[in-house]
Amino acid sequence: MTYQKRSKDQLAARVAQDIREGDIVNLGIGMPTLVANHIPASLEVVLHSENGILGMGPAPAEGHEDYDLINAGKQPVTLRKGGSFFHHADSFAMMRGGHLDICVLGAFQVSSTGDLANWSTGEPGAIPAVGGAMDLAIGARQTWVMMDLLTKKGESKIVARCTYPLTGIGCVKRIYSELATLECTPQGLKLVDLVDGLAHEELEKLIGLPIAA
Repeated sequence: MTYQKRSKDQLAARVAQDIREGDIVNLGIGMPTLVANHIPASLEVVLHSENGILGMGPAPAEGHEDYDLINAGKQPVTLRKGGSFFHHADSFAMMRGGHLDICVLGAFQVSSTGDLANWSTGEPGAIPAVGGAMDLAIGARQTWVMMDLLTKKGESKIVARCTYPLTGIGCVKRIYSELATLECTPQGLKLVDLVDGLAHEELEKLIGLPIAA
């Protein structure tokens, strides 16, 4: 292997790089929560959490956690100046009403045309319900996925057609992974960037699908 994978923090920093001044962004449970740690304090970005927070900040320093202030994944967070708390129902009204510019979600599978499957593998002990993922995927102006490119078995999570239950159809605009950043279009995958040392052809072989340059 002649290339170096992005670490989880490097991947979070890559996602944060594409968030713009004034964006209202939801960060999903899991890896997406790391993105909050890489948004510059000078950038006016409003982070939303499904459980009822606007103006969420990065993770607190060790020893300064407040477990009355948590995100949707029950992780302690901080609050930026001007941040607010509100009822879960109001939070979902924001999600469903088109008030989010971007949501960043994890995924089990994403199709080359942007179909998303991120809530059930059917395995014992798997997540029992879709939760707010469906509302986020359809309600946000852009849905980005942040995930490992391959499963533990070495199989691509980017597929021609999802085999897991769908969260949304044609909703994913971008996929951020440890090896590459890709756009999902009606015509299929388009390359945005890839890690140094990884050839375009090698990435296509890993995924098993054509990728437009």
